[in-house]
Amino acid sequence: MNLSHLRAGIIGTGFIGPVHLEALKRLGVQVNALCGSRDSALALAKKWGVPEVYGDYDYEAMYASPNIDVVHITSPNKAHVEQALAALAAGKHVVCEKPLGMNTADTARVVKAASKSDRVFAVNYNCRFFPAVLQMRKLVERGDLGKIIHVQGHFFQDWLLKETDYNWRLLASEGGKLRAVGDIGTHWMDAVSFVLGAKPDAVFAMLETFHKTRKRPRGEVKTFAKTNPKDMVSYPVDTEDFASVLLHFGKSAHGNADGVHANASISQVAAGWKCSLAIGIYGTEGSVRWDLQDPNVLHIGRRDKPNEIRQRSAPGFDKDIAHFSDYPGGHAEGFPDSHKMHYRAIYEHIASGKRTPAIFANAQDGHEEVRLCEAILKSSAKRTWVRV
Repeated sequence: MNLSHLRAGIIGTGFIGPVHLEALKRLGVQVNALCGSRDSALALAKKWGVPEVYGDYDYEAMYASPNIDVVHITSPNKAHVEQALAALAAGKHVVCEKPLGMNTADTARVVKAASKSDRVFAVNYNCRFFPAVLQMRKLVERGDLGKIIHVQGHFFQDWLLKETDYNWRLLASEGGKLRAVGDIGTHWMDAVSFVLGAKPDAVFAMLETFHKTRKRPRGEVKTFAKTNPKDMVSYPVDTEDFASVLLHFGKSAHGNADGVHANASISQVAAGWKCSLAIGIYGTEGSVRWDLQDPNVLHIGRRDKPNEIRQRSAPGFDKDIAHFSDYPGGHAEGFPDSHKMHYRAIYEHIASGKRTPAIFANAQDGHEEVRLCEAILKSSAKRTWVRV
């Protein structure tokens, strides 16, 4: 499907904004505008040949442009709701970074506005679109693994291991009260929900902050940027470094994963792990394991048959995911490709007049993820199971 007639504008030019931009360019989508801090937006626009630049985060001016059909919101979390509501009011389709908002009172407003609009609204849970995650979903849906018994996994990173590591996500006022769980843990939980075809209905969580005090630069820095410790000041930390979360899932859409229990470990202080989202799905007829750091491989486990290692675009890991994998086996596809495939699904849904499957996360999904985060916070504080 030709997507070149669709035109995008992107708010935010930090780490994830350029990821959106590059993926859209690879799809042939026109990226006509960038909005953010003046200098960084101008520099990024020059690099990628983007014609319109709106400095000082003047998103309202960008929304007024007649040259934009879809808005990508990649600004800090606290701005998502305001910018999303304004985009819908301006008649734009929206792709909003996760989390959708800082609390469910705000995200409920987005759900209401999106339901009243004829625009497509997506939340950027791109991990759904790794071919391996799509393949696991099919294995569960078809019953290839039997009835699912339990799920385990983790999302480990080490980019905030040191007290001198800094990013705005560390501040509850900027990113929300949940940091590790809200930033990366929700990717794990959304991917597992997507694979199972079921939503968590109860949680038990433990949150811990190892660095009670950290050091930060006097100004803001981009994600993963390095700063001289001599130019830093101390501040108290009000978000978690790591978490252990137990989840109970409700009924599944196909009946193969009803009442599943899951456990997840989430950490941004796990030395040596750069971006390890690992999922293990265990059923009565077999299991499947996958890790984002080895994204093109699935490990299939059997009790009475030989175990298997399946590679993307090879038998058993090809037909189910054909539309969301472009390269032959052995030609690795990874993080940037998951974004490209996610936006392919969204933009094809727009271009087709909503006739293609909407398997991407929508506003309601984004709202439910924030509600899940609130339940996790409550559970950790009370040290008990909490209904979602």
